[in-house]
Amino acid sequence: MSAHCCHQDRQPDQYRNLQSHYRNVLWIALVINAAMFAVEIVSGMQAESAALLADSLDFLGDAANYGISLWVLGLGLSTRARASLLKALSMAAFGVWVLGYTTWQAITGVIPSAPTMGLIGVLALAANLGVAGLLYAYRGGDSNMRSVWLCTRNDALGNVAVMLAALGVLGTSAAWPDMIVASLMAGLALSSAWQVIRHTRDELATV
Repeated sequence: MSAHCCHQDRQPDQYRNLQSHYRNVLWIALVINAAMFAVEIVSGMQAESAALLADSLDFLGDAANYGISLWVLGLGLSTRARASLLKALSMAAFGVWVLGYTTWQAITGVIPSAPTMGLIGVLALAANLGVAGLLYAYRGGDSNMRSVWLCTRNDALGNVAVMLAALGVLGTSAAWPDMIVASLMAGLALSSAWQVIRHTRDELATV
């Protein structure tokens, strides 16, 4: 979406329709992510899984990100870019937190519940694939839209990784598969945050 569209006093009907549809998609995504956060945070604590807890906080962060995106939708490029920067920093914070929790898990030697991890992983994947399908058409927009798409893509990849970790824990009766997946999810969050920060920096340079 080009910058000049956001500063026009009278937007074309096509652009207004695009914004209206995108707003509806964001509301649906917000509700789904908030609900999945509640499911995963409880399940993650019961299962003592670093990967599930990481994924639950990712759902919470995404719900907040969708809320921010709804707030800045239709505002100027500069405002949307700064909102993207805030979301990128939240993704980076998530990555650092997961690395810290994984270290704690390694020290304590807690073994997570593989059945719970697998079941919740399948449910979370279904939720994220639904949201990703709704957001796919907007993946190539401005930094704000791109950050939303990247968060959702990361979630779906993370869900698959959680299910693989569940199989690993079940097969080895050890926590290391859970810790590896949690660390990979943290790395993905940090990488995506850097991509959005670079995109945001380029956009702000043109304002």
